[in-house]
Amino acid sequence: MPPLVSSLNVGSARTIPVYEELTGIDKRPVDGPVAVRAPGAPKGGSGLEGDAICDQQHHGGDSQAVYAYAREDLDWWEKELGVTFGSGSFGENLTTSGIDVTSALIGERWQVGEELVLQVTHPRTPCRTFALWLQRNGWVQTFTAHGAPGTYLAVIVPGEVRRGDPITVLSKPDHDVSVGVAFRALTTQPELFRRVLTAGEHLSTKLHETATRRAR
Repeated sequence: MPPLVSSLNVGSARTIPVYEELTGIDKRPVDGPVAVRAPGAPKGGSGLEGDAICDQQHHGGDSQAVYAYAREDLDWWEKELGVTFGSGSFGENLTTSGIDVTSALIGERWQVGEELVLQVTHPRTPCRTFALWLQRNGWVQTFTAHGAPGTYLAVIVPGEVRRGDPITVLSKPDHDVSVGVAFRALTTQPELFRRVLTAGEHLSTKLHETATRRAR
């Protein structure tokens, strides 16, 4: 199957069980079209029109305008945990099919639909809100151990996105720093930060600053 957006998901601000603060993690499928643009750095919310980002200190902004997670990885979790995960369950805006998100290179560019161009920036790292949303003890550690974090994307060319839009990889940078490598550096293998720095200009400001500070 060629790569495509199998589900387009947006969220409204709401509270979730055992969580007293508003969150936008509850993303639900829509058909679209939904306008996508750079939200503004560093605290500009979501890149998708109508999509709530409540904790703008840690989420949203230009380098985290869109979050993508693979349907194939959701399917893996379903088999592993014996539960059903609908599209949007991990808080992703784009549930993709047919593209290996973990192996995508930092700085890789995707065209989604007719106009929208996105750039892979850095992996998602799991947080307390994510664990509370799924109501699973030890979820941060479990998610980290599997190493399929999904990726954030920046908006290079604004446009509209719809469910079913094709995803075309327009370009890949000349380095070997994938989303998976960056995730392991950020979580369990800090010795990989030196390798992360070889991505150079393709690193988001956030990832570059973290790698520079923590490289051994």
